[in-house]
Amino acid sequence: MLVETKKELLVIPQLFSLNNKEKEICVSLARESISAYLQTGTYLEACTENYPKKLLEKKACFVTLMKNGQLRGCIGRLQAFQPLYLDIIQNAVAAAIEDPRFSPVGEAELPLIKIEVSVLTNPIPLPYKNAQDLIKKIRPKKDGLIIKKGSYQATFLPSVWEELPKKEDFLSQLCLKAGLSENEWTLGCSIKVERYEAIKAVEGK
Repeated sequence: MLVETKKELLVIPQLFSLNNKEKEICVSLARESISAYLQTGTYLEACTENYPKKLLEKKACFVTLMKNGQLRGCIGRLQAFQPLYLDIIQNAVAAAIEDPRFSPVGEAELPLIKIEVSVLTNPIPLPYKNAQDLIKKIRPKKDGLIIKKGSYQATFLPSVWEELPKKEDFLSQLCLKAGLSENEWTLGCSIKVERYEAIKAVEGK
């Protein structure tokens, strides 16, 4: 959206949101996708005519599987390059059968699994001067973070703040996930940091 002023044109980004019905469709689509793949070995053929327009927009997402309150699989993308509904279908299947941390989900197990879909905003750089400045700029419960150093990279979704509410712990565990030392984030500006937000759709909510 463009807002005209006397001096310049200011570009105001359109905010992306999902209402409750759209969130229900996201998690239902994820479950249907996993079920279809486990039964047939092929991806769900979606009828896009029945989807809200927001599921046709190019958006990146993560699909998280939980069982008895424990993580059972989580796969996603950080950059949007395809319609949201397609990203959900592919990431749901990948979370069920391709997460290297877990064995593939079985068809009989699927009813025991709770599904979450996190739709991401585009990541943006988070410049910082030092560790103290980085701590100051991070927004708990709101920011998802990506850290990069050379070939090392990792991300935590905003939902991870529920498990790691302290900023220092959040950063240390993210560094460990990337294969770096846990204090890497304290060493000047040795890592690049990006942040994003996520709209979370949870099955049953």
